Amino acid sequence: MEKFTEEQLMLFLHGEASPILQLAIEQTLKEDPELRKEMDMFRRGMKQLSELKKKSRSPGQASIDAILKYAKDGKK
Repeated sequence: MEKFTEEQLMLFLHGEASPILQLAIEQTLKEDPELRKEMDMFRRGMKQLSELKKKSRSPGQASIDAILKYAKDGKK
């Protein structure tokens, strides 16, 4: 079984792997249950990060304006 780096696996998951690397990983996934577990772990982590990103909120415009005013005027 071929051993892949985390970087190679991430490229594969993001659809950025070279065609040769993509084929090699796909073939190995069919044969290696440990690699399938590792890929599932990466997929879950990516999903959790995506969900967290959706939940995080940017500051409101009023907060941004107040910070910019404070930075411009100093403590008043």
